[in-house]
Amino acid sequence: MSPSTVRLAAAQVTPVFMSRDATIAKVCSVIEEAGRGGADVVGFGETLVPGYPMWVYGAAGWDDPVTKRVFAQLQENSVEVPSAATDALCEAARRAHTTVVIGINERDDRYSRGTIFNSQLFISAEGVLLGVRRKLLPTHAERLVWGQGDGSSLQVHDTPSGRVGAAICWEHWMPLLRFTMHALGEQIHVASWPEVPDIHHVASRHYAFEGRCFVICVGSYLTTADISPDFELRDVIDAAGQFTDVAGEVLPGGSGIIGPDGNWLAGPVSGREEIVYAEADLARIGGEQLAFDAAGHYNRPDIFALTVDARARPPLTFVGADGADVNPKEES
Repeated sequence: MSPSTVRLAAAQVTPVFMSRDATIAKVCSVIEEAGRGGADVVGFGETLVPGYPMWVYGAAGWDDPVTKRVFAQLQENSVEVPSAATDALCEAARRAHTTVVIGINERDDRYSRGTIFNSQLFISAEGVLLGVRRKLLPTHAERLVWGQGDGSSLQVHDTPSGRVGAAICWEHWMPLLRFTMHALGEQIHVASWPEVPDIHHVASRHYAFEGRCFVICVGSYLTTADISPDFELRDVIDAAGQFTDVAGEVLPGGSGIIGPDGNWLAGPVSGREEIVYAEADLARIGGEQLAFDAAGHYNRPDIFALTVDARARPPLTFVGADGADVNPKEES
C-alpha cells in the first residue's frame, strides 16, 4: 500500500438486543477481529449498543404501560460517557490499534437520567476517547425516544489514518450539516444507519461524491430470532421491519465502503453479519477535488453565508461564587 492508503472496515453486527454489557463485550471482540484484519478505521451502525428501538414505530400509544417499561429498560442499558462500557471499548481499540466510530444509546447522568441521546463515540487507535456526538434531530417517531444534539456534535478528528467524521441516518439529508462537515475537511466519514436499504445507499453515495471523501456506510443486522421471547414489544418490532422481504429479518444490513467519486469500493452486503473491508488511498481525494470542492472553489461565499453555533448547550448551568461554571454532582 502507498503511504496514503488506509484500510477501512464497516462492521455489520447484530446487537445482543437490549443488553448493554453483552453488546459491549461482543463489539470488543469485533473490534479486535477488525484489527487482525488490518483495519485502520472501523465503523459500526446506529445505536448498536444496545440496539435500535424499532418498536417506537408501532408502539407510540399515550401512557402505554408496556412502552413505558421498555423505555425504562432502554434507559437502564444506555451508555454513560465515560464509564466502564466506554473504557472497555477504548481498551479494545488500543489492542486492535484501530480508530473506532460506534453508535450508542447515550445517557448523560451529569444532568438527568431521563433523556437518552442517539450518539456516536470516536475512539483513537491508542484507546483514547476522542469525542461523542449526538444526532441533531431524531427522525419521525424517534423523537419519543431521543433528545436533540447541539452544534458541539459537529466534529472531525485528526487521526494517523486521516480526518475522521461521522453522521447518523437522516442527518445525511440535512444540507447545512453536510456543508459544515465538508468544510471541516473530512477525509473518512462514517455514515451510521439502523439498516442500509437502497435509499440510504443513495444518501451515502451522494455524501461521498459531494464531500469528496471516503464513506464507511454501515448498518446492523437483526432478526426476530435475535430478540428475546421475553421482550414485551417483540411482535411490534417484527411488524416494523420494512426494508426486507425475508421472513423474520428486521434489519437486513446493507453495509459497504464508498470512494470519493461516489462508487462502491466494497459491498454492499446484506443478510448476515460481516466485516466489510476496503483499501482507501487518501491521495485520491485531491484528484476528485479538481472538479468539485463544495466548501472551497465550488462555493460562493460572496453570495451564501453559513454560521454554525458550535457551543455545547447543556440543559442548565450552575454558576459558583467566583462566576465560574460548576457541577454540583461532581462536588458532592
